[in-house]
Amino acid sequence: MEQMVDAVEDKKAINVVTLNLEGISLIADYFIICHGNSETQVQAIGSSVREKAGELGIRVRGIEGMNTARWVLVDLGDVVVHIFHRDEREFYNLERLWSDAKIVEHV
Repeated sequence: MEQMVDAVEDKKAINVVTLNLEGISLIADYFIICHGNSETQVQAIGSSVREKAGELGIRVRGIEGMNTARWVLVDLGDVVVHIFHRDEREFYNLERLWSDAKIVEHV
């Protein structure tokens, strides 16, 4: 998970938040949520996650939204990375929807 946080931060993702969903959701154990200020930045962040997963031998189960780059979802199994365009992040507000989840502090 930390390597995926590094991958989004390498592309200057904004307001990176990791939610621990263990015991709360069957979808994944962790959500990494971040945003970019442009479609180009959102796509670059998504590509960075995909590349880092490949380097680590982590199977990417699916990537959605790269064409429109408004909300890119990268499914890594136990970890799902949500990369929003800044406008969509505010609208969907996943942190509020999953408010029962604990926020993971990164060092």
